[in-house]
Amino acid sequence: MLGIMKEHPIRDIRILAARDLQSPAEMEEILPVSEKAAATVRNGREEVQRILRREDDRFLVIVGPCSIHDPKAAADYAARLMELRRKYEDRLCILMRVYFEKPRTTVGWRGLILDPGLDGTADIARGLKLAREILLQVNELGLPAGSEMLDPFVPQYTADLISWASIGARTTESQTHREMASGLSMPVGFKNATDGDVQIAVNAIVSARQPHAFIGITRDGEACIMQTLGNPDGHLILRGGKNGPNCSRESVVQAVSLLKNAGIRPAVLVDCSHGNSRKIPENQIGVLHETIRMRNDSDAPLRPLCGCMLESNIETGCQAIPADPADLKYGLSVTDPCLGWEMTASALAEAYKLAGGRHCA
Repeated sequence: MLGIMKEHPIRDIRILAARDLQSPAEMEEILPVSEKAAATVRNGREEVQRILRREDDRFLVIVGPCSIHDPKAAADYAARLMELRRKYEDRLCILMRVYFEKPRTTVGWRGLILDPGLDGTADIARGLKLAREILLQVNELGLPAGSEMLDPFVPQYTADLISWASIGARTTESQTHREMASGLSMPVGFKNATDGDVQIAVNAIVSARQPHAFIGITRDGEACIMQTLGNPDGHLILRGGKNGPNCSRESVVQAVSLLKNAGIRPAVLVDCSHGNSRKIPENQIGVLHETIRMRNDSDAPLRPLCGCMLESNIETGCQAIPADPADLKYGLSVTDPCLGWEMTASALAEAYKLAGGRHCA
């Protein structure tokens, strides 16, 4: 229901309208978690936790579209990726990157949840429903999902279907997001800042490990005070910065040192895209393989290298959103350029071979 805001001399003077929204509990009643999906989420979280704590020697790979914009293409991609998860599961732990929210430096399409029509209509109710439907479909395949947490209310709608979460480069310094991460039920990776500052992410990990209290919403959609226990599974994601990559041996050693100095047992992922690939999709392949080679090294400072993130889609590259969304090309990113499926499959096959060369515990 749309409510046009009435004029008031001091309140809501720039709010045009307020729309009703289903509570998280109401949406879950319509789209409940199946037993298989719940098992996938639990197992996915446990796998990631064990890898971060170095209790599982497999290499973590979080791979998928920069952003989800087409449910059909997302289901197609997930089915393909599930085959590779099964095929390589003894050396690689593969999760699908399922991102629905996109932070923006200025303006732009902000993701499926905020604008599912890709037309500026901001049908958020439909976007939340679509996101939950996609997550259910992915998890029911047996494929765990990873996603960025951006809006602090959205996790109440989606987090029960997510096995790994990230806090992006633009929000790592945000106290709101550190507090939110302290209460999330899955491991959370913090990216270094867009300028390449890693200390900001280390500070975020320290903060999210502590209990917090903040204003949130309940499952019934009511305002409440959330009190958290703190998240012990915060970890660092190196994503490069404005000065270029930070995935070299020297950069990893420096990052591990910062984590240790903060009293954190280090766990590091490398984002093969963004600054580390200079946004050239094919460059991600070299970053992935070199990260595994460094991890295979017996040097103790490199042992905390736990995994990589890859931006991948059905087709290589990206496209601008056309005036008529019906003109979109199938399987092609509408945000950052991605690796196509054939290159992704080839890159993961080589990653599997390389992951067998590790000779340190």
